[in-house]
Amino acid sequence: MSDRLPGFSTLAVHAGAQPDPTTGARATPIYQTTSFVFNDADHAASLFGLQAFGNIYTRIGNPTNAVLEERVAALEGGTAALAVASGHAAQVVVLQQLLQPGDEFIAARKLYGGSINQFTHAFKSFGWNVVWADPDDIGSFERAVTPRTKAIFIESIANPAGSITDIEAISTVATKAGVPLIVDNTLASPYLIRPIDHGADIVVHSLTKFLGGHGNSIGGIIVDAGTFDWSTAGKYPMLSEPRPEYHGIRLQETFGNFAFAIACRVLGLRDLGPALSPFNAFLILTGIETLPLRMQKHCDNAKAVAEFLAGHPAVASVSYAGLPNDKYYQLARKYAPKGAGAVFTFSLKGGYDAGVGLVSKLQLFSHLANVGDTRSLVIHPASTTHSQLDDAAKIKSGAGPDVVRLSIGIEDKEDLIADLEQALGA
Repeated sequence: MSDRLPGFSTLAVHAGAQPDPTTGARATPIYQTTSFVFNDADHAASLFGLQAFGNIYTRIGNPTNAVLEERVAALEGGTAALAVASGHAAQVVVLQQLLQPGDEFIAARKLYGGSINQFTHAFKSFGWNVVWADPDDIGSFERAVTPRTKAIFIESIANPAGSITDIEAISTVATKAGVPLIVDNTLASPYLIRPIDHGADIVVHSLTKFLGGHGNSIGGIIVDAGTFDWSTAGKYPMLSEPRPEYHGIRLQETFGNFAFAIACRVLGLRDLGPALSPFNAFLILTGIETLPLRMQKHCDNAKAVAEFLAGHPAVASVSYAGLPNDKYYQLARKYAPKGAGAVFTFSLKGGYDAGVGLVSKLQLFSHLANVGDTRSLVIHPASTTHSQLDDAAKIKSGAGPDVVRLSIGIEDKEDLIADLEQALGA
């Protein structure tokens, strides 16, 4: 190929992959093995000492997973990536490299309910403390910074409401504070938004959602932008200080602009163990090949459904950034000009009971706890994904008692609208 940089659709099909050198297989094989044979004792020692790259044990790395990692890094514009067992696992591995007991990180209040629960409760056992900020008030992030702050965490498109976050503005706060900005890009995918282009230092995904796209495999991924100086003032000792388990190597010095991805692999994944199955990596790779086609259809359908709901008498409000009267419309035009995503919420005039009732009456939409499937999905967050929150917290996160969340699939939009029309009429 010439020196021309490949386009997004080409990368989605080809990045990281070559025909198998042994068999000539064009599709990436599933390397369903636990371990890999060393050439000799010196080769084994160099792999274990981080003096050479190669395969040791599938918990740490696998050739199928490596293709997935290279592909997502290319799509996001990062220097390297690490695939793990789930989106939640990605968040644990990322923050393990950044936080010591007693440290803090700032998180946007509008997040997936499972992340809110993980940050609020599970991370307490590690001594990691979350401080909440309002993504609609950039000043709240500035006010939340303390000497113990080690990171800022946001979603590019927030779950469940589909609101757009001003990544550049929050990146400015993170830069001033001297901490990395972590962006969960699950709902946007790199087809709609590339957070690194707007100042993100680390990107995470639930591969389970739009990247995989077919509701058949769980996975997560961490992308290193290669933009953060981890040696600053000794704030991040996992990366800047000598690692005793690797004969005193300083990861920042040795690996430069992909040091964070290496740290996540050889300190996080190695010891915590949330490895991604090579079979799941294969399924997700297959899904990524059609990502640009699917995401455009998702977005086109979502806009049509949102416009229908906005004009229905049973609907109190629609929260979709692709509608011109939405408060996030201008941010959507800036960050996601190809489409405002496929996940959004709407409120029913009948409140909590109407939301629960609607879900039970839909026929084409599947009632389940997931997003990003080719199939259209529905859930009532207040009674499910956000049920662990009190009413005030539910409202702040965009999951009030009257709210229904839709994840719009790639079916014919006329059929989706007809299903909603009959359920609302009933």
